[in-house]
Amino acid sequence: MMLSVFGPILWLAVALGLLVTFHEFGHFWVARRAGVQVLQFSIGFGPALWSRRSRRGTEYRIAVIPLGGYVRMLDEHDGPIDPAMRDMAFNRKPLGWRAAVVAAGPVFNLIFALAAFWLMFMIGVAESRPVVGEPAGIAATAGVQEKDMVLAVNGAPTQTWTRTLLALMPHALDRKPVDVVVEDESGRRRTLTLDLQHLPARFDESAVLDEIGLQPWTPDLPPVVGDVADGTPAAGAGLQAGDRITRIGGQAVNGWRDIARLIPELGTDDRGQVQPLTLLVSRSGQQFEKTLTPVMRDGRVVAGIQSQPPDNALQSELERAFTILRYGPLEATGQAFVETGRLTSATFGILGRMLTGKASLKNLSGPITIAQMAQTSARLGLSRFLFFLGLISLSLAIINLLPIPVLDGGHLMYYLVEWIKGSPVSESSRIAGQYIGIVLVAGLMGLAIFNDLLRIFS
Repeated sequence: MMLSVFGPILWLAVALGLLVTFHEFGHFWVARRAGVQVLQFSIGFGPALWSRRSRRGTEYRIAVIPLGGYVRMLDEHDGPIDPAMRDMAFNRKPLGWRAAVVAAGPVFNLIFALAAFWLMFMIGVAESRPVVGEPAGIAATAGVQEKDMVLAVNGAPTQTWTRTLLALMPHALDRKPVDVVVEDESGRRRTLTLDLQHLPARFDESAVLDEIGLQPWTPDLPPVVGDVADGTPAAGAGLQAGDRITRIGGQAVNGWRDIARLIPELGTDDRGQVQPLTLLVSRSGQQFEKTLTPVMRDGRVVAGIQSQPPDNALQSELERAFTILRYGPLEATGQAFVETGRLTSATFGILGRMLTGKASLKNLSGPITIAQMAQTSARLGLSRFLFFLGLISLSLAIINLLPIPVLDGGHLMYYLVEWIKGSPVSESSRIAGQYIGIVLVAGLMGLAIFNDLLRIFS
């Protein structure tokens, strides 16, 4: 239990530590270029776990709460300062420099996202191509057939299921018809129209593909035993290589996925203890029953059988359905910009639709969901973790640029007003804006955490 809680927290700390450090370093680096005295560079909030003061008077610190950070600069708004240091105060710098210091944090997050995506494409990331399983609902009505591959949505190429989902999501939320280009196994292409206006008034936005009726194709091996390990329950039950398992515990077996599901499901009782299973086996044209009692190893129900390797036909289908996106340095650069643009457009699309009520506020995620995503992506390998870091870094850049006081975008909004009217925003307006911003940010954070808890307990 402790490990299941500690793991996500650890990966959340690693991810946010990297991203917050890079964000705050952007503010810090440009402030130094502008000649501003930086008083504190803090990763995290609250009491310091570690701190050190440099010869230039900056206190570097790591604090207890790893959900953000800040760069505190010399500023006359915070109180009187030594007249000899006024030229180093942030508020004394020209408008252009102040705007550059504030914008540097989100810009550095954007740079980090581009770098993460570039490295991901250099290493290579395994992806599922949008090959459709058995279609249903809107997709079936439109004429989508099993093993069709979705090539484009309204003209936008869709190399993977992720990109297909991003392309379909705005049309689903707007409930507008959308044209898709599909290709069957023979290479024949067709243009079909998904009539998304038939989506229900309220649908699960986290499962939009299911709502449309697009199920990803998943390969299944025949339920034929390929190997039986010595000294295992399967060997003791008399199973042999080449046996075809047709039923387990009275339930029909159509493929190897059924075997992988039914043995753990039926091989344990309500208390989690293993129990005997009756298998109907076909061998050399004859059928007979075998009794197999699995064992529990490292929390897993083990029988001791393996599937046969895929034949040439299935291997060809697998090569069509799965790919590794890997590029050279120059092409990876272009792909990183394309990925950043695609995710930015999708993020703004969701935010805009949440404001108009077309998208649910349940799409907001908080630190609990982010922690779980961090751990899951780390387990899937470096490329997936890099994608996660790039996505979160890009999200931080976008969120920080929103025109909400206390965020970087709010400060930039003040500077825009100052540039237009020729004088700074009044102190009273600035303070009122800070209070409004705190309430808005706290409300959004509270809603995001509430959504996290709903996902856990629902």
